[in-house]
Amino acid sequence: MRRIEHVLGSRLEPDFSEELHRLEHQGAVDVVTVPSADLARRRLLIATRSGEELAIALPRTERLFDGAVLLLEADRAIVVRAATERWLRLEPRSISDAVELGYQVGNLHWRVRFGGEVLLVALEGRPEDYTTRIENLISARRVAVTVLDEDAADALAPADAAPSAGHDHHHHHGDH
Repeated sequence: MRRIEHVLGSRLEPDFSEELHRLEHQGAVDVVTVPSADLARRRLLIATRSGEELAIALPRTERLFDGAVLLLEADRAIVVRAATERWLRLEPRSISDAVELGYQVGNLHWRVRFGGEVLLVALEGRPEDYTTRIENLISARRVAVTVLDEDAADALAPADAAPSAGHDHHHHHGDH
C-alpha cells in the first residue's frame, strides 16, 4: 500500500500539465476516483483505477480536489478525479407533504440541499436504499422522485443556496 502524505499540486498547473500529458500518452497516469463527499477527508483508504491501494494521510492544511496530483515520477503519475455526485430530487405535492417529507428526511440525517420547492438529497448509495425509507410518501403520490447528476442539481440549487447545515452528518471516525 502506497502512503500519500501531500498533494503535489493541480494537474492544471504548468509545472505538472506538460509532464502529465507526456505520461498520459504512455498510458502511465493512474486515476483515483474519489466520491465528492470524501474530498474533504484528510485520511482515506482507496484504490486507484489500476488497483493500487493508497493510504492518504494529508496535513490539516491540505485537501483533495478534482485534478490533485498525488504522485509524479519519471515513469508514472496518480491524479485525483472527483466522482460526480448524484442527487435524489424529491418534489412534494403540497405543503403538508413537504412538512412530512422534511420531518422524515431530517430524522434520517440525509445530506440535503434546497432547490426552490424541491428537496435534493445527496446519494451516497443506491437510490432505492433512500426511496424505500420514504416509500409511503412516494407510493401515495405525495412526493415525486427523480435521480439527477451534479450538473442538473446545480441548476436547481444555485451556488449561493445554503446546504442544510443541521443535517450534514458524516461520521468519519479517525479523520482528525
